[in-house]
Amino acid sequence: MAAGPSPLTAWLTTAEPQSRTQARVGHAYQSFRRLARNPTAMAGLVIVGLLVFVAAFAPLLATHSPIASGDLRTERLLPPGPVFWLGTDDQARDIYSRLLYGSRLTLAVVILVSIIATPIGLAIGTVSGYFGGWLDRVLMRITDIFLAFPRLVLALAFVAALGPGIENAIIAIAITAWPPYARLARAETLTIRNSDFIHAVRLQGGSSLRILLKHIVPLCLSSVTVRVTLDMAGIILTAAGLGFLGLGAQPPTPEWGTMIAQGRRFLMDQWWVAAVPGIAIFVVSLGFNLLGDGLRDALDPKASR
Repeated sequence: MAAGPSPLTAWLTTAEPQSRTQARVGHAYQSFRRLARNPTAMAGLVIVGLLVFVAAFAPLLATHSPIASGDLRTERLLPPGPVFWLGTDDQARDIYSRLLYGSRLTLAVVILVSIIATPIGLAIGTVSGYFGGWLDRVLMRITDIFLAFPRLVLALAFVAALGPGIENAIIAIAITAWPPYARLARAETLTIRNSDFIHAVRLQGGSSLRILLKHIVPLCLSSVTVRVTLDMAGIILTAAGLGFLGLGAQPPTPEWGTMIAQGRRFLMDQWWVAAVPGIAIFVVSLGFNLLGDGLRDALDPKASR
């Protein structure tokens, strides 16, 4: 006789939760179960988890200094080997160690841009969709102006105005990243604002601010979270593009785009100098895309359980 589910599993999967906490935890558990059944999503999760691990323990994993140069007479542009696992660059610096420390900068850019851009997009989108009228028209026309320009071109314009540097690059990328989130949040708000439970909250005296913060924004979060995850690959590529053009992180900071720019002169003979950081950007971008696709299916409220 097969054993039934454990008490914890039964508590998480019940169709009649007894509290909001139980409902939220149960929903998160069901979403993770759907995510775990998707092998490509789990592959993306492993890649992202590996990025976080490498960024956290870079000082322990690195074999050399990521900034200090080696002996330019004997250690310059060496191929991968037992001493320098991924070779050295034109300044005799260990590419493996620079790659590890560059993961810290990549992760920091992704996190900071998401922290800055997501609340801006959510606020503009939900306010626009909820109030409508002239406010909606003004906010959406501003959003359309930002969407009319390619993200990298617009980021280049802002960095040129602010000046080169990783801090200004993060600000520029965040300024260009929020419009898709605003559009998505507005679309979600338009489908929610006339729901019966929203009318009930209004009849109970709930203010517009309370309705937005307590009811509409939480319902928009899942869709926006998926979009943010899918956009993280674009954020990484934009940051690498700015670094490649010399407007992002400045040498000798180990940033992947800057490493590619410094290695492009040696691409034919010493291919590893530019190829290694290029492969890192490709793998990490692929991981975020795979994870984003899996989250889109896992967080779909219409998905079967």
